Amino acid sequence: MATPQARGVIFIHSAPRALCPHLEWAVGRALGRAVNFEWTEQPVLAGSRRAEYYWEGPAGTGAALATAIRGWEHLRFEVSEDPTPRSDGGRWLHTPGLGIHYAQTDSAGNIVIGEDRIRYAMELAAGDAVELHHELQVALGGAWDEELEPFRHASDDATVVWLHKVG
Repeated sequence: MATPQARGVIFIHSAPRALCPHLEWAVGRALGRAVNFEWTEQPVLAGSRRAEYYWEGPAGTGAALATAIRGWEHLRFEVSEDPTPRSDGGRWLHTPGLGIHYAQTDSAGNIVIGEDRIRYAMELAAGDAVELHHELQVALGGAWDEELEPFRHASDDATVVWLHKVG
């Protein structure tokens, strides 16, 4: 039986300029073909670049891509793999301070939290609603989303607006 073909996107949210050719090489090696990214300046972090790359490959390629690029310092990225009729989708998030986070996704792109992970969160929370909220945020990758959000919306056409807590 043939492996189902999957597709997805690599978002390099911020990478030092010197790292850019190495990222293209690593992604190309994981895909089995040469790739060239269209790099643009990342206005959120001076001296860094950003790129998006749409890929196609066998199911599981998202994991191979995330593995291929996860070891570099100062790199923020996101890899998504859409589900196929025979495989789950996935989302890999990486920041320098938090490391990598993986979450399974459904056909609409929603994160799916497995039964065992929910039971574990409930066990750790031991009836404490605040702790349960914290554990579910961890399972959803909330800290990664929070750190990556300004980088996701930064582009040449978009102004970055920094919001600060008041009071």
